[in-house]
Amino acid sequence: MIALAPPSTTAAPRGRMLAVLLTGQVMASMDGSIVSVAAETIRDELHAGSAAIQLIVSGYLLTTGVLLVTCARIGDVVGQRRAFLLGLGWFTGASLLCGLAPDATVLVLARIVQAMGAALLTPQIFALIQVHWEDAARRRAIGLYSMVLALGVALGQVIGGLVVSADLFGLSWRPIFLINVPIGVILLAVGPGLLPSSRTDAQARLDLGGVAVLTVAMTAVTAPLIFGHDHGWPVLAWISLVCGAALLVGFVRHETKAGHPLLDLAVLRPNGVKPGLTACWIIMGCYTVFLLTLTLHLQTALGYSPLQAGLAFVPYALGFGTLSLSWPRYPQRLQAALPIAGPIAFAVGAALLVLLFRDQWQPVASMPLLLLAGAGHAAGYSPLIAQITSLVEPRLASAISALNSTGPMLAGVTAVAGLGSVYFAASSSADGLLQVVTAVAVLLAIGTTCAIRVALAYRAADTAE
Repeated sequence: MIALAPPSTTAAPRGRMLAVLLTGQVMASMDGSIVSVAAETIRDELHAGSAAIQLIVSGYLLTTGVLLVTCARIGDVVGQRRAFLLGLGWFTGASLLCGLAPDATVLVLARIVQAMGAALLTPQIFALIQVHWEDAARRRAIGLYSMVLALGVALGQVIGGLVVSADLFGLSWRPIFLINVPIGVILLAVGPGLLPSSRTDAQARLDLGGVAVLTVAMTAVTAPLIFGHDHGWPVLAWISLVCGAALLVGFVRHETKAGHPLLDLAVLRPNGVKPGLTACWIIMGCYTVFLLTLTLHLQTALGYSPLQAGLAFVPYALGFGTLSLSWPRYPQRLQAALPIAGPIAFAVGAALLVLLFRDQWQPVASMPLLLLAGAGHAAGYSPLIAQITSLVEPRLASAISALNSTGPMLAGVTAVAGLGSVYFAASSSADGLLQVVTAVAVLLAIGTTCAIRVALAYRAADTAE
């Protein structure tokens, strides 16, 4: 596959290297949600129609979802360092184009181009962590990575609201994109000197047949999940989902026979990897739909502004961030128990929050439950993905990164499409939120069961060593 040179701890201290990687991840994650807050302002200033606004907001997510696996494999072919820097440069240039867009059509196209850059840079981050960090250092790096990955969406809402409200230099919504440009330029200036060089395997190839099948399949699956609700779930959406699912099955069969697979399915063979990824995807999907529906409820039923609704999640972010940063220092037994206890804590915190405060939000009283839910989310994801990576060979770093990037995205859009429809179909916002959090609790119970299976596999592997 690919042979990576060991990191140079003198020329490129790993702390600085991680700062470059995670800053790139923050930029890519935030731009998935930062536009939502500015959507109405963009509509008014560019005289954009509903379809254009929908593409500006959701086209980014659709494009990244379709391309993540392919771009992860490109990292194998050209080297993760080179792919990260190419993606970062692409993303930065596209952000400038977004900020300067004269009309809605240009902005739609620029957002798609921006998403292509994000899809190229983001899978390389987890792959580089997998290859260049080991043991406790890897667990700490994954804790930071997980915090950035999960909180980027919420952070995008908060920063988007602040930037649009401030109307910096009279530029209205444009700084939400332009802010990426100086940051990207700085990263491109320092990145080559901090990221370790890698040498590629001359035999590595990009499976073009697999790329074609997967691209069509992912488009057929994600497009109706993202746009289906707003168009009343037409028959064509269901046909697309069925065809996409069939193509995904065909893709898996193709990959088992491909000489240079786009996604090396050997990554799924170690005992515990499949249930572990399932649990990670479940908890990330539950977070996405919980964040969306509670934000909508605060705005539509309780009269919060988008910025106020975003700020309401600060205690959740604190709980998530605190545990993400601290869990690698816990005793080994406690670390092993966190993925099991985490989904339970998330479910309890979210359920009590909705039961107690859905009719009258109390910021101070809700803080402990938000902290609990956020800490439970972190406990259920970060230590678990660290356990999974320890079960996988380093040569499969890009494959596990592709699954860790694509799975949560698919889980998020599926949860929003399914449980979001439940929320909107309810007789009231409060009832809808209660129904969603009930379903979330059930899903998290399934995630807990999967995490138990991983714990048993992890313990067995540790005993064998």
